[in-house]
Amino acid sequence: MLIHEIAITLVPLVGDTNGKKLIAYCGDVEEVFRESKKNLLKIPGISIKTVESIINNKEIFNKAEQEISFIENNLIEPIFYLGSRYPKRLKQCIDSPMMIYYKGNGDLNPARAISIVGTRTPTNQGRLICEKFIEVMANYNVQIISGLAYGIDICAHRNSLKNQISTVGVLGSGLDKIYPAIHKSTATEMMEQNGGILTEFMSGTAPDKQNFPKRNRIVAGMSDVVIIVESGTKGGSLITAQLGFGYNRDVAAFPGRPDDAMSKGCNMLIKSNMATLIESAEDLVKLMNWETQNKKAQQIQKSIFVELNETEKLLFDLLSEGQPINIDILSLRTGLPMSKTSAALLNMEFKGLVKALPGKTYQVLA
Repeated sequence: MLIHEIAITLVPLVGDTNGKKLIAYCGDVEEVFRESKKNLLKIPGISIKTVESIINNKEIFNKAEQEISFIENNLIEPIFYLGSRYPKRLKQCIDSPMMIYYKGNGDLNPARAISIVGTRTPTNQGRLICEKFIEVMANYNVQIISGLAYGIDICAHRNSLKNQISTVGVLGSGLDKIYPAIHKSTATEMMEQNGGILTEFMSGTAPDKQNFPKRNRIVAGMSDVVIIVESGTKGGSLITAQLGFGYNRDVAAFPGRPDDAMSKGCNMLIKSNMATLIESAEDLVKLMNWETQNKKAQQIQKSIFVELNETEKLLFDLLSEGQPINIDILSLRTGLPMSKTSAALLNMEFKGLVKALPGKTYQVLA
């Protein structure tokens, strides 16, 4: 199955949108490669050249086998768009990648996700804004996503680590090429501290210029809100903001003086009503209504914690992050044996605190 999932991403002229269309028409990724030429040509938007590439697939499957070897040797997790581990926010985007490659231990479906982007040449004021913003956000159970680039990106990742916030870096290259190389040690820390790095590009892919707009759509798509700290009138951070706006994500920007070069992009986004003006982390919390949600969760926890033992409290804390979680992940993240995890969840079900969902996943009952 994995070899077919990787192979479909390698078919020339397919791309993510047509690849998903092929799978939808054929019913399964494996069936795409088994389907007849005649039937493939009936699928809207699929050209004869594409069909011939699907049928004459020896080279494609050879490359896929090589990638599987790289994945296995480097403890990388391949995540296909139809899998339960695929980021749910990203899946909502029509042009989301069919396959992503992830290395880390952080949850890619956190309760709250913020993308922080900005110029590669920030001012001292921009760095300070980023630092103070993230320090406050440590109180709101967020994950911070950025692109591991120079400037605001790396400032966001490093301050997330400093404040023990899960942070994920999205690369414009394969996972065998951390770019820029000077940020490799930070990437390693991210993988070790409840975060990680991911990419849609296979090993051997260089960090070429054309890859970064594609990288930016993942940064925008994985978030609830895109924050622009500082930006000129051109650059990747503005592309990320525009993509986020197109995905119906909230977009927010820190304003600056009209004559400051690194404030012009933020001011432009605010003037065009593409971004909400924020001056602090508290402004963002108000924009996203997170303070009200936090208070409600605290009230619920306070009223029921007296009924829970230590194991149940541990599980309830994780499930209170918002997204349903698979029992295997709960066992892994708590360090509890599967038998003990299962028994505790069953007891919590009887108490009316959690609900079992398909796929051995659980969520807190509101």
